[in-house]
Amino acid sequence: MAEQHTGVGRQRGARPWPRPRRIATLSVHTSPLHQPGTGDAGGMNVYIVEVARRLAEADVEVEIFTRATSGDLPPVVEMVPGVHVRHITSGPLEGLTKEELPGQLCAFTAGVLRAEASRPPGHYDLIHSHYWLSGQVGWLAKERWGVPLVHSAHTLAKVKNAQLAAGDRPEPKARVIGEEQVVAEADRLVANTKVEAGDLIDRYDADPTRVAVVEPGVDLTRFRPAAGDRERVRSAVRRRLGLPANGYVVAFVGRIQPLKAPDVLIRAVAALRERDPALAAEMTVVICGGPSGSGLDRPTALIELAASLGATDRVRFLPPQTGDALPALYRAADLVAVPSYNESFGLVALEAQACGTPVVAAAVGGLVTAVRDQVSGVLVGSHDPVDWARTLAQLLPDAGRRAELARAAERHARNFSWDRTVAGLLDVYGEAMSEQRARLTSELATCSW
Repeated sequence: MAEQHTGVGRQRGARPWPRPRRIATLSVHTSPLHQPGTGDAGGMNVYIVEVARRLAEADVEVEIFTRATSGDLPPVVEMVPGVHVRHITSGPLEGLTKEELPGQLCAFTAGVLRAEASRPPGHYDLIHSHYWLSGQVGWLAKERWGVPLVHSAHTLAKVKNAQLAAGDRPEPKARVIGEEQVVAEADRLVANTKVEAGDLIDRYDADPTRVAVVEPGVDLTRFRPAAGDRERVRSAVRRRLGLPANGYVVAFVGRIQPLKAPDVLIRAVAALRERDPALAAEMTVVICGGPSGSGLDRPTALIELAASLGATDRVRFLPPQTGDALPALYRAADLVAVPSYNESFGLVALEAQACGTPVVAAAVGGLVTAVRDQVSGVLVGSHDPVDWARTLAQLLPDAGRRAELARAAERHARNFSWDRTVAGLLDVYGEAMSEQRARLTSELATCSW
């Protein structure tokens, strides 16, 4: 069904939609000011930040509501001109997990409504909520303010539970019900890919006419191939990170939790050692990120796993990289691995390709869009470490093949940009606003005074 419907994107440019002046963006459980790669901060944080910046550049003001998690934070922070982050006090500042936040939605909603009540009527033209917790708040706010609600799920409980990693906790029934409610009430649902659109329609009974596919982007000015001598730049970065100057580097970047499956990569090292000991001895796996979600239950699990498999000497652990250090890490790697059990899109895969580094990824969710199989990278059809070891054994020694993939990876990434994403979102916003105005006009016309 998803292949037959791409939402507003199919109609892009068909008519001049109205443009919002101000948008209320809701991000309850994670702040755009948090560093991606730890806790609950990840691709969604990057998405919110990049979209907000470009909306502001397009003269659309954005106010991002998020939960206060520290007493040191001021009530309002200007992220960039035209974008403000408002911290809403709702529950204890520290110590609450994402699973405990539903109990604080009433307090968060009250803070959002009070902030709007202090402004002139009609201050916000539209609400864009991210993740189901924010969708619950947006559902109430849209009724109060009389504006459209656009919702981005980013991940879906029914999809995650259907593709659960071994030993991971299933998403609770309360989340499933909450998502179903938001899907039913939102004026527009933004899906990252046709696969996600299909999940919304088939698993959540979403109205296809309210589902729009708008693909995320990548910052092509920050994530780009190395300038100058690639090998010299790569060697310099490897020395700085304490990595071998020679040999092969395969990097994992992301939050450390079962869903992201970094353990598959470590197990693949052990499997490769049995298959080709000489190649395994030349390979270093970099795990870059911090524990998150159920990964917090055993923050040292990957270290223990590497030791139990006799692969400690082949694995390096790095904290999340900030600023220019992240694209530098991508450039230092021969391959970037994304073995997740599910990804609504897979921004890491896109960032790596933009840096000219091929990606080996699981053939799941949005990764089948983010990576062009056998063109910009290779998709692996299972999470069996033996299959991953086989793929690595084929690619790592073949410098010519990797160079071919690297060139195509950069070209593929150029098809995605945050400017393109924002253009698509503005169409979605405009259509939702136009539809609401038409509905109000019709209701007024039928009123009997």
